[in-house]
Amino acid sequence: MDQIVEILSNISWWIWILIALAALAFRDVFLQKRHTISHNFPVVGHIRYLFEKFGPEIRQYFVANNREELPFNRIERSWIYASAKQENNYEGFGTDRDIYAHQHIFINNAMIPYRMPKGHPNREDHSFLPCAKVIGGYNNRKRPYRPASVINVSAMSFGSLSAKAVESLNKGVQIANAYHNTGEGGLSPYHSFGGDVVFHFGTGYFGVRTEDGKFSMEKLVKLVEDNPFIRAIEVKLSQGAKPGKGGVLPGKKISKEIAEIRGVEVGKDVLSPPNHTAFTNVPELLDFIEQIAEQTGLPVGIKAAIGKLEEWDELADLMLETNKGPDFIAVDGGEGGTGAAPPSFADHVSLPWVYGFSDLYKLFQHKGLTKRIVFIGSGKLGFPAKAAMAFAMGADCINVAREAMMSIGCIQAQICHTNRCPSGVATQKKWLQNGINIPLKSERLAQYFKTFRKELIEITHAAGYEHPCQFVMNDIDVNVDDHNLSKDLDKTYNYEKTPVPFKNMQELKDCIYLGGKTPSLNQ
Repeated sequence: MDQIVEILSNISWWIWILIALAALAFRDVFLQKRHTISHNFPVVGHIRYLFEKFGPEIRQYFVANNREELPFNRIERSWIYASAKQENNYEGFGTDRDIYAHQHIFINNAMIPYRMPKGHPNREDHSFLPCAKVIGGYNNRKRPYRPASVINVSAMSFGSLSAKAVESLNKGVQIANAYHNTGEGGLSPYHSFGGDVVFHFGTGYFGVRTEDGKFSMEKLVKLVEDNPFIRAIEVKLSQGAKPGKGGVLPGKKISKEIAEIRGVEVGKDVLSPPNHTAFTNVPELLDFIEQIAEQTGLPVGIKAAIGKLEEWDELADLMLETNKGPDFIAVDGGEGGTGAAPPSFADHVSLPWVYGFSDLYKLFQHKGLTKRIVFIGSGKLGFPAKAAMAFAMGADCINVAREAMMSIGCIQAQICHTNRCPSGVATQKKWLQNGINIPLKSERLAQYFKTFRKELIEITHAAGYEHPCQFVMNDIDVNVDDHNLSKDLDKTYNYEKTPVPFKNMQELKDCIYLGGKTPSLNQ
């Protein structure tokens, strides 16, 4: 009897499954009109959509090789993860990269590497690597700033990133003695845990805006006065993901907390227009920069993705004429970043970093302005060899965004804009954020920075130099074909980097208060 009941029970389950499949088939054929595949192939057609949905994950974990994925391949991600966890980040049995591939770079090592003397700062601290230039030093700002690290966190706002992610980054840069760029979402409580901050704003003026969305100098001055850890101001002209395109922050993502920080209304869509309202042309931009510097006492810079150069040429001429101008320029690459954008923008608008930076640097160099400006590179440069190339081209600091995200747990799911980030880094959902262990993640960000700087120093020493600011263009070769046709950077991009004034690392150490939170200029 028990066996009969068990058989009937099993049959009933099959009947229910068949009924469910029949209902799904009926819906596919007669009720839904949106999907041709499921209409023509009821039930079975759903398998196609299932595979399409999980296709990226399948390719990432089972199909793609170590060097194949974009924007960051498996080897690059593994190096960041291992560096952040202080694990072995070496690779054995030789490289699996195609070193004969087009645009592969080679760093020319010296026959006799640089040898550190006794008492050298890097004998005590293997990752000590401050910026060789002082931001705001040339323009005599009231509070000039020498970054204590050449690797720093790029602009990513609270709102695009979660509260726990921002807090982890800020505590991490405090440990690593670096700085943290706020992104254009305003200064949040999560940016206030001890790390130096560069306050960044764009066309929405979030955090420093009037009720009608215009820029408020009064609010900016008060923000700086109330938060002395703000060390510089960055005005965003454009970004690599979507230069020249505004954005909309959907009302459903604007919580009370985000609304208060950004100075907007709860639950109401907020537009970031393509253009600034505080200035409409290059002369007004220059005046705007000087007004901010005068009112706040801080160095002021601009961030932009590079395309046309006519207005940059106008800016350079005005700088020569007035002896004023931005204290730093952050050049963003057209490779894109954490900001989501239509493929037409992400794939085609603005130049990749190496092209954009070289064009802009040459322009300012021809005007004799490169020594006045601190150049910051941003665009997949968060690896020591790429950083060495950037320094050889004229960069003074490197900002990293996605690489910093990966150091605190990002898995490159590429759904940052959906609010469904599985690692809790780029979502406002509390449940997903709960997976972030802030003390652990902040240590990992700091360790990634320290490992990065240590390996960059080692590459620098291998090339015969003490500081990466000493790299010159012919220290780097780039593949254009075989070795007989490969070119040094100076011949590839047709300029020679302006030498950076540098004596030794000890002098830089004397200019930095390593025990405090505010690197300062040695007067």
